[in-house]
Amino acid sequence: MYGSEPPTSPPPTPTTPPPTTPPPTGACTAAYAVTGQWSGGFQAEVEVTAGSSAVKGWTVTWAYANGQSVTQAWNATVTSSGSAVTARNASYNGALAAGSGTQFGFLGSWTGANGTPTVSCSAA
Repeated sequence: MYGSEPPTSPPPTPTTPPPTTPPPTGACTAAYAVTGQWSGGFQAEVEVTAGSSAVKGWTVTWAYANGQSVTQAWNATVTSSGSAVTARNASYNGALAAGSGTQFGFLGSWTGANGTPTVSCSAA
């Protein structure tokens, strides 16, 4: 009996990536990633992406929870006050077209644990 027998297993369910929410108009988002780590030190990068309209400049902030600190940065001006870190665009990468992005990176030190902080981005 051809075609009358039920399949032995259900067909695979297609997987789709979860929907992403674009940043609001005139805003930006930031994503932090550790790209390398060694005893007492690490390298990280942050991807900054403009929302649905262009931005003239951006500021990314985060707070470290485990005593990490930034020791050197590129493609941004990075300052720290205690555990709070602020990164501002360089003169050449602040203006971003709608939906476009840029990256900055840095070296840091850590003791104990090197957890990934939650970052926030504000745009001008």
